[in-house]
Amino acid sequence: MAFQGKTKRTQHQFPSPEELYLSGTLPRTTEAVDGLWLHQGDVIRAYAEQHHTTSDLALELPTGSGKTVPGLLIAEWVRQKSEGPVIFATPTKQLARQVLATARREGVPSHLLIGSHKGWDTAEQSDVEGADAIGITTYSAIFNSSPKLPEPRLIVFDDAHAGEQFVGAEYGVTIQRYKDPETYEVVLATISPFLSGLLLQRLRGEPDPGAHHQVRLLLPAVNPKVLAKLDAVLATLPEPYKFEFAMIRSGLASCCVYLSYGGIQIRPMMPPTFENRIFSRAGQRIYLSATLGSGGELERAFGRPQIVRMPLPTKTPPRSGRRLFLFPDLAAGGDALGLTKRIVGVTNKALVLSQETSAKTEAAAAAFAGDSIPVLGRDDVERGLDAFAKAPTGVLGLANRYDGLDLPGRACRIVVLGGKPDAVGLQDKFLSERAEASAALAERLRTRIVQGAGRCTRGPNDYAVVVVLGSDITRYFSRPDHREALEPELQAEVEFGWKNSRGTDPDEVIENVEMFLKHDADWRENGEPLVAEFRQDAVKVESSGADALGDAAAVEVEAWHLAFRGEWLSASEQLQEAARRVGAGGDSTRGYRGLLLYLAGVWLHLGAEDEAQRAGARQLVRKAAAASAVRGTWLREMPDLPGAEEVPLASMDVAAVGAIVARLRGQLRPNRVAGDLQKMREALAQDDSTVYEGGLTTLGSFLGAEASKPQGKGRCDSAWVWGTAIWMTIEAKSEQHPDGLLPLHDIRQANTQLDQLAADRSMDHPPAGSPAIIVSDRLTADPEHAPAANTNVYLASTETIEQIAGDISSVWSELLTSAAGLQAEQTLRQYVRSVMTEHGCLPSQVINRLTQNRIRPGG
Repeated sequence: MAFQGKTKRTQHQFPSPEELYLSGTLPRTTEAVDGLWLHQGDVIRAYAEQHHTTSDLALELPTGSGKTVPGLLIAEWVRQKSEGPVIFATPTKQLARQVLATARREGVPSHLLIGSHKGWDTAEQSDVEGADAIGITTYSAIFNSSPKLPEPRLIVFDDAHAGEQFVGAEYGVTIQRYKDPETYEVVLATISPFLSGLLLQRLRGEPDPGAHHQVRLLLPAVNPKVLAKLDAVLATLPEPYKFEFAMIRSGLASCCVYLSYGGIQIRPMMPPTFENRIFSRAGQRIYLSATLGSGGELERAFGRPQIVRMPLPTKTPPRSGRRLFLFPDLAAGGDALGLTKRIVGVTNKALVLSQETSAKTEAAAAAFAGDSIPVLGRDDVERGLDAFAKAPTGVLGLANRYDGLDLPGRACRIVVLGGKPDAVGLQDKFLSERAEASAALAERLRTRIVQGAGRCTRGPNDYAVVVVLGSDITRYFSRPDHREALEPELQAEVEFGWKNSRGTDPDEVIENVEMFLKHDADWRENGEPLVAEFRQDAVKVESSGADALGDAAAVEVEAWHLAFRGEWLSASEQLQEAARRVGAGGDSTRGYRGLLLYLAGVWLHLGAEDEAQRAGARQLVRKAAAASAVRGTWLREMPDLPGAEEVPLASMDVAAVGAIVARLRGQLRPNRVAGDLQKMREALAQDDSTVYEGGLTTLGSFLGAEASKPQGKGRCDSAWVWGTAIWMTIEAKSEQHPDGLLPLHDIRQANTQLDQLAADRSMDHPPAGSPAIIVSDRLTADPEHAPAANTNVYLASTETIEQIAGDISSVWSELLTSAAGLQAEQTLRQYVRSVMTEHGCLPSQVINRLTQNRIRPGG
């Protein structure tokens, strides 16, 4: 037989992806979508007309509005233009398989390139490299130490709003203590020169309940010996650490170490993606995102200085179904978990999402499942959701999977959002809990919540119940500024759900769920019109500080790239400029600005060529301390730069250390002190208000304050005074249980307490920055009452008070054991300072711990 073959491939040239779709040349199957939605056509048309050559482009397609088909059509249009290989990347393998199924359904030639490259089909790999098919892969196949994909003309990133989790986290070594305690101990020993003996002891002992010790920042580059040893130790670690380390080894000096009892993470704050040839040499990168906030989230997550945003051409985003939000923590009865189980039991089919570990999330799913109801987890859906989607019943628990799960129609009607997903990794936890830089995470957090809530509403006719479970996420939704940052449709659903959960009898909640899930005339006549009323008043407002953060993103990314290359002086200059821009956000971005200034100071020190530059570095560190003010207690844990004077204590901390030293020098009876500490902790574990108040005053005295219960009707339960430096009043509502909201009366009472204390002392006003604390296990204040609170009124839990009591007990145990042998006054002061600092018990640290939840919105 003669030679056979194909003639040269011919490609039709269409003006836009939309016309390619309408041409009928794609071999679509009978299961293909009936047609493009209006907004999908608008998006791909605008891309062809305006942005075909834009190097970095973000397309906004809200959750449930159909991102995959437009993304595939753009990818196929570019491929047919014979401009080079095209890659379509997804966060997970499961989602990659899902995209492949969609591509084949729509007639788009595609191959799956996931897992180890050794298992890829050679012919399929050649098709992708030769632009005969689109390569569908995962983010991890691109962002690794040795990617095997071809250098593409175009990369499309699906669910790009999850970039930090699937890109930034790839550039780092993460060691989880419960999985690998030996490696944790080896690395901990390596970085131990940065840690006090007290902290090492706490990290090596039993789990520490103190929330303030959750994450600590270390910068190994300031100690060249530690940096060299860390490099040597990490280089000896086995898989998977050796592959993780290969991603950052050349820039290890720029990396941060985030240390907690549960793990260690070593990474730069922003990924050096410029080193990745697949990513950086692509002709174009398109980011399909559910939301295009103005805070620079995409730039920071992908390490690109500038990403052009192309929002939906239509003013009104497409509706993605109807959600009934429920807040079990607000319902009457105080049994949020029990009510959630009853809600799940209405259908015996639910998706449970959480940022906890897979084991904990799956355990939560099991707790909500009724007898004989199947419980599924991560391993059950590794190859797809069909097993769960097609099952008549079942509860699926997934950790950190807020994206890429499509459960439309009858596949699932109930989603449980378990807790606020604000700290997926240690870097997030540090920014949120220690650096007071949550403004930098606001866009990321909001997107995770919106994405999670939309897993079961994938089209305009879908409907699902969204159960918002947990005190932290309930408090999040209580703040008007958080609600107003949502799209108006979602704002209305949240407002409707809040109103119909607060104080509602559990039986009535279940009746409402049943009515909603029937979705018949009763819902259309009694529910839908009320949601529509809330929708009329809803207006989207960008979160505070977003514009300033967005303006800083480009120079911030460039600064980290320079630092990764060791160009310290230029990196410091860029980061100083980023800090200046971030500062335009005012108080909302103050903590993040302080962090940037500190890093800029360290980098200037690392690159300093003379004493003038070293002095400039020390000045930047001082500016960081001023920017962070009382809230930046993490700065006191950082080692001084060589030549720098010891960072002076805040005046309130000086007063406390002095009071404790004087007490130690006095007629002290150790057994009496130990007994008083025990009584204090017992009192603070009770609900009885009189006993609890006495425990608070004892606690204040052990913290070095002049503590007392002011006399008179309507006065605070305990006042803590540190000279004229700062005061604190505490209203103890220990008898309140978490099944409700803080009443307006409590807020108004707290507003007056500091002024009354000033009058007692014949002063015009209390010291600046003095807080008034309401201690209660009520979740939050009613959004309608919260604006009545003064800006210095905060809500703290009884658990936080108990943690502080436990920590100050440890402080005094250390002092009673060791201080007696310290004769020199200055030596004793230094020791007291050190012990209190390590246990988070300096007044500045205690105030930081008690003022995490300001009641007044936007304050």
